Amino acid sequence: MSNVEVVEATEVTLQLVAAFERLTPQLSSSNPPPTEDELAAIVDGEASILLIAVDHDEDDVILGSLTLAWFRIPTGVRAWIEDVVVDDAARGKGVGAALNLHAIERARLLGAKTVDLTSRPKREAANRLYQRLGFEQRDTNVYRYNVPQG
Repeated sequence: MSNVEVVEATEVTLQLVAAFERLTPQLSSSNPPPTEDELAAIVDGEASILLIAVDHDEDDVILGSLTLAWFRIPTGVRAWIEDVVVDDAARGKGVGAALNLHAIERARLLGAKTVDLTSRPKREAANRLYQRLGFEQRDTNVYRYNVPQG
């Protein structure tokens, strides 16, 4: 990971779209890759930051990404890390740690009091990474409501 840099995606390029076409199936088998317009909504959003890990030694290939979402509530600024994905070929090389540490620093600069994330139990390596970075498992119930579409 000698020449990998974590940067904020500030525009939607063909390279970014192609990266998500490659990375999304590695993250989720049930969700399609985001469209160009969907990526633009994240990149241009006031409450989201799309971070990408770029390998400058390999023609600036995108090795991974995460989305940092942040919002103000009455008790302060909160931040969430979502959709962390590192290309299979780059796993175990520090890309995930670099992405998360960059997101934590951005959250701090935004004034966040906490940074939350969730991870499926079967993602054992990812869960070990989060614990190494200082994330603590919370004793909480996570609820999900599936909003009917159409």
